[in-house]
Amino acid sequence: MSKTRQLVFVCLAGLSFSLGVVGLFLPLLPTTCFMLLAVWLASRGSPRFAQWIRCHPRFGPPIEAWEHEHAIPRHAKILAVMMLLVSCAVLAIVLDSLALRGGLIVGLLLLGVWIATRPEPSQRTPRNHTSSRQMQEERLSAQRMGR
Repeated sequence: MSKTRQLVFVCLAGLSFSLGVVGLFLPLLPTTCFMLLAVWLASRGSPRFAQWIRCHPRFGPPIEAWEHEHAIPRHAKILAVMMLLVSCAVLAIVLDSLALRGGLIVGLLLLGVWIATRPEPSQRTPRNHTSSRQMQEERLSAQRMGR
């Protein structure tokens, strides 16, 4: 991968991570979505940054739950579904086009059903799951790339 492409991935990962941090303080901005995106982007541009996010005490557990079990914690499900319902109510009031309103509301409700049906994380989701061999390979790879 070219240095330019790596830089783009790292910059986008940093932006996504920053938006996730802002989401901690603004209730309408989702944190976990941005963190998942940041890990995905960072894994392509900076595996060390991706691993740092995964091991972070605040952001790591939901990311690991998603990566290992495709699970969403109960409190996150409740908040997400509530926000989707609020969004549906706002769309129902604000939009004039019946087709657009109906399509968006149906889409948001289907998304809510999908979120609600995801499993909850088990208590045995591994913390810091990356093996020492895997971390060593990532370090060697990063060194070869000049980081």
